[in-house]
Amino acid sequence: MSGTSSKTVVFIAGLFVSQQCWEEWIAHFEQAGFQCIAPAWPGQQASSEELRNRADEDQTVFPTLQSLTGYYAAIIRALPEQPILIGHSLGGIVVQLLLQQGLGVAGVAIRPFPPRGVGKLWLPCLRGLWETAAVRWSDRRMFLMPFSRWQRVVANGMDFDQQKDLYYRYAVPAAKQLIRQAFKTTAAIDFKKPHAPLLITSGSNDKLIPATLCFSTYRKYENDLSITSYIEFKGHGHLVFGVPGWKEEAVAVQHWLQGLNNNH
Repeated sequence: MSGTSSKTVVFIAGLFVSQQCWEEWIAHFEQAGFQCIAPAWPGQQASSEELRNRADEDQTVFPTLQSLTGYYAAIIRALPEQPILIGHSLGGIVVQLLLQQGLGVAGVAIRPFPPRGVGKLWLPCLRGLWETAAVRWSDRRMFLMPFSRWQRVVANGMDFDQQKDLYYRYAVPAAKQLIRQAFKTTAAIDFKKPHAPLLITSGSNDKLIPATLCFSTYRKYENDLSITSYIEFKGHGHLVFGVPGWKEEAVAVQHWLQGLNNNH
C-alpha cells in the first residue's frame, strides 16, 4: 500500500496544546501546494488564553479517546478527498486509530503516545509524573499543566523566555479522563492489519515520549505489504512548533510523502 496523490492535510494536536500550534507547519505545506486544516478539539474553539482562563469552569466535550477519534473521523469523511493525517503526541495515536479505520491516504505520527502493548517499562515512571493529587483527587474535570512541569518535560532544553513564550501561546487545559486514558494506553492497534503508509518520528531529547518508545511502536507494525517508516531527530525535544528544529522536521515529512509518490 503506497503512493498518495492527496493535496489535503489534516493536522491533529496533542494534549495540553492548542491547534494554533500548527501555524508554521500549515504555512510550510500550503506554500508547497497543499490545502491544510487543523480543526480544534471539541470544546477548544477559542484562544489559548481564553481556554486557560475558563479551565475551572469544567466545560469539557468528548473527553474520551474514542470520541475524539470519532470527531476527527467525521471531519475526514466530509472532505472532498482522503487527506494526509499529521498528528503530534496524543494526536499521533489518533492518526494511527484513524488509519485503522481506513481513513487517510497516509499518516505521520510525531512523538506519538504508545498504543496498548507498547511501553510497559516506561509507563510506571510516567504515570508518577502525572498522577499527582491535583489529577487524581481534585473534583475538577479539567487539568492545566503547571508551567514548571511544562519546563521539565515538554519544553526541556529551551531557555526560560522561549519556554514561557510557548506556554502562553499554546498551552491549554485537558480533560482528566483523556489524560488517564493516554497514560494507560487504552488505544488498541491491530499491528498485523494492512494500513496506509505511516511515518513515526521521535526526538532524541524528548522526555515525555522518549525516542525508544516511539521506536518500539514502529517495531510493532508487522504487515509486510504496508509501508511503516521511522525517523529520529537528533537533539530535538517533544515540541515541534515554535522551536528552531520545526522546519527540519516539516521538510523531512514532506520528502517522505514525495517518496511515496515516487515509489507508486
